[in-house]
Amino acid sequence: MTEAEIAELLKMVKNMKIKKAKPPQRPGSGKSILRHAGKWQGDDLKDCLKAVYDSRGVAEF
Repeated sequence: MTEAEIAELLKMVKNMKIKKAKPPQRPGSGKSILRHAGKWQGDDLKDCLKAVYDSRGVAEF
């Protein structure tokens, strides 16, 4: 490498933004949903849960 190429490379490296490490994501606790959803009212909880379980599919990764 020539000095000019090294100087250009150094300039590029100095101008790069350094990414800050993100903290690892942890699984949600569901608290935020419960804050907004309020309390369950009604007598169809079992039917709703059955509909959710029946409509779930197999995940493909």
